Amino acid sequence: MVSVRKSHQVVSVDFNHWLQEQSLTAAKETALVQLWEKVAPFFQQQQVSLLKSMEMVEILSQLNLDADSLTAAFLTPLFDSNIIDQEWVQENCSKDIKLLCQGVEQMAAIKGLNQKSSAGNVDNIRRMLLAMVEDVRAVVIKLAERLCDLREQKNNDEETRVLAAKESANIYAPLANRLGIGQLKWELEDISFRYLHPQVYKKIAKLLDETRLEREQYMNDFVNNLNQQLQDLNINGTVYGRPKHIYSIWKKMQQKSLDFEQLFDVRAVRVVVEKVQDCYSALGVVHTQWRHLAKEFSDYVATPKANGYQSIHTVVVGPEGKSVEVQIRTQQMHDDAELGVAAHWRYKEGNASGKSNGFDDKIGWLRKILQWQDDVAESGELLDELRSQVFEDRIYVFTPSGDVIDLPMGSTPLDFAYYIHSNVGHCCIGAKVFDKIVPFTYRLKTGDQVEVLTSKQPNPSRDWLNPSLNYIYSSRARAKVQHFFKLQDRDKHLAQGKELFDAEIAKFNLTLTSSQLKDAAERFNVKSVDDLYAAIGSGNARLQQVINYFKQLDEKLKPAPELDPQSLVRESSVGKKPSTDNNGITVSGVGNLLTHMAKCCSPVPGDAIHGFITQGRGISVHRADCEQLANLLEQHAERLVEVQWGLDDKQSYQASALIIASDRQGLFRDISTIIANEKISIIGIESNTDSAKQTMSMKITMEVTSSELLTIVLEKLHQLDDIIDVKRL
Repeated sequence: MVSVRKSHQVVSVDFNHWLQEQSLTAAKETALVQLWEKVAPFFQQQQVSLLKSMEMVEILSQLNLDADSLTAAFLTPLFDSNIIDQEWVQENCSKDIKLLCQGVEQMAAIKGLNQKSSAGNVDNIRRMLLAMVEDVRAVVIKLAERLCDLREQKNNDEETRVLAAKESANIYAPLANRLGIGQLKWELEDISFRYLHPQVYKKIAKLLDETRLEREQYMNDFVNNLNQQLQDLNINGTVYGRPKHIYSIWKKMQQKSLDFEQLFDVRAVRVVVEKVQDCYSALGVVHTQWRHLAKEFSDYVATPKANGYQSIHTVVVGPEGKSVEVQIRTQQMHDDAELGVAAHWRYKEGNASGKSNGFDDKIGWLRKILQWQDDVAESGELLDELRSQVFEDRIYVFTPSGDVIDLPMGSTPLDFAYYIHSNVGHCCIGAKVFDKIVPFTYRLKTGDQVEVLTSKQPNPSRDWLNPSLNYIYSSRARAKVQHFFKLQDRDKHLAQGKELFDAEIAKFNLTLTSSQLKDAAERFNVKSVDDLYAAIGSGNARLQQVINYFKQLDEKLKPAPELDPQSLVRESSVGKKPSTDNNGITVSGVGNLLTHMAKCCSPVPGDAIHGFITQGRGISVHRADCEQLANLLEQHAERLVEVQWGLDDKQSYQASALIIASDRQGLFRDISTIIANEKISIIGIESNTDSAKQTMSMKITMEVTSSELLTIVLEKLHQLDDIIDVKRL
């Protein structure tokens, strides 16, 4: 036989008569009567909504849900019809009912997920359910609501039916399965299958109907025989024919490539006993009486399914050589299979909160959600992410279209806007939460529905960066605002940089071609010549390094001077290259003097340098633009000597850089990786963190062989996420 739930059909709407037929506890009846007195006027012209309310209560009462859940379910159609809102519930119902109604309303965000990509589906579902995890009853109420809606689709056009069926088959049926609620699962699957494959559904239904009378007589004889066998051995149990669902029949035909006549479990019985030991005793009776098919035996009592399902399944060859599937389970296992999570989350009538207080219950619920995701989309990466995620420090908010966004706890509407897109954040002029204007300092909460109000032109405020004003919480949003103002100042930096560059080029009487300028831009890791000027103006590229590059280029392009024999003799007697000291420095006009690198500016090959004669420590070598050198020369200009870099390209020098960035995990790893990739050694690191501003500063001392290599590293560091500034010390 095929199990078909009787849809709730009420011709004359008589609430009191209907309530008496439900066999509810006194507490549940009282709660619904009190609610009816308040909402009856709303239903006077809304009979369809009342039928749906009654139908939802019927479904959930069979799942043992409490009075608060039935009350929230009764109100759900009124929310769907916009007849009442959360304010009405707050004024007329308890806090727990209000929270349940909010949970069901928020669950509506799942509606649009079925049209998205598979990976997007799972990710959004994961985030939404973490937001809903505080109360599983909201999810069960939503399942009942979707089942009622699916039943009603039979009167709609085909396109509407198909969309509703896809949503139920892809989202809600797997959820009901993983929660173990068989009563809802099979009907969601069967109705969806009927809408999606009407011809196949009718064909299987016809095949079942054609053999119904013969099958029922056969099953009655089988059940009576097995009942007698159990009684003879004093095994207390109930044996009855198990209803078959058309979707499960079709699914087995597809999976095993079988015809309808080849199916083993079209004829099926269920044995419900008192104790686990009785399950195996009953199994012994079945296998003794009839030959069983070893390949079709499954012991889910010893090894339960992922959703907690327990039962023994076996297929035997009954009278006339016909196969019969037998399921054996205890009453508790049967309740679990039919009621699922509702069997374990039974809310006591005296429990004011209506929630389970056990930590194990919450973990069990999360485990079921994790397993459900396997049904929706097999994605190990997302599963691992959810398992490892500590969601207590995250919040989950909704966009107006129902997408779920996770943000750090403490985030504001501006953090939300910048998460959506940089331009949305730049153009943000306000925000609404549940259609109410909120200030930028509003702290978002899990379940909030956020709408960003934007202008046509970007216009962020520098005040947003002030940590004391609490406009922005996340480092991601802060970095995007900082980047905006950095780009905004580009024109000013470009003009300043070009002016400085042109003056320095004129000073050294250098003539440059456009191709040389483009080569220089590429050499200093920028995209264009204008970017090079802007880098000079902002200080991201040192003017002296750029000029020194062109001077070296100019020297290479000059023709070699003609030398007479006498000069060659003199050169050979002196040596082909001037002697250098241990630091690779040549002092003009003087042989092999002691030199050392000035720590105030730490020059490296490629930098323009000058020497300064110290007292007792030889010559200190400074960068030409060193402020300390300029101060020394103001007092002792006569101590200036000309020095040059030698030709030893294997010599390494110390250089320091200061990095300022938004504090985040993994930042040091990213920095050290870039430095290591350039085969540069790190000598020392000093770091400080400003928790108020959520920033950190880091001084890194490295060994490099040239200023060009140092420039490349600094530019790559500047391109890292959350980096605010990088400069050479």
